[in-house]
Amino acid sequence: MARRAAKKGKKTPVRRSGAKPALLAGGNPQISKGEGDAPVQAYIAAMPGWKGDVGRRLDALVVRSVPEVRKAVKWNSPFYGIEGRGWFLAFHVFTRYVKVTFFRGKSLQPTPSGGTGKDARWVDIHEDDLDELQMATWIRQAAALPGWGKT
Repeated sequence: MARRAAKKGKKTPVRRSGAKPALLAGGNPQISKGEGDAPVQAYIAAMPGWKGDVGRRLDALVVRSVPEVRKAVKWNSPFYGIEGRGWFLAFHVFTRYVKVTFFRGKSLQPTPSGGTGKDARWVDIHEDDLDELQMATWIRQAAALPGWGKT
């Protein structure tokens, strides 16, 4: 990958046209932060192997369940939210699974099994175990709650 000098002598990667994004630890795509569908689709396209299918299915579920959804990539993860209400969901690639985090997941019924934080709960999706019916139910519930941060 070509490099160019940045401020204070640090080097930053320069992306060549058509170059695939780097994969971080666990296979998580390194995608520049950005608002809208394009950076989210770039992230999903860079998800390795079967995880890319999970990403496409998750994105489609969110769009079908919450037509007014806003999308962004932050901290190398796709975020989904409602304008003026905050983010309700994000996902992240790990070596053996895709982690879907609901920022107010403790309020969902049934409560997703992962997590011990104040409000957030998550679901680890392994190959061939995405329960689309349950996920769509959680997505609709999460979108109806006040979100995290600002969209």
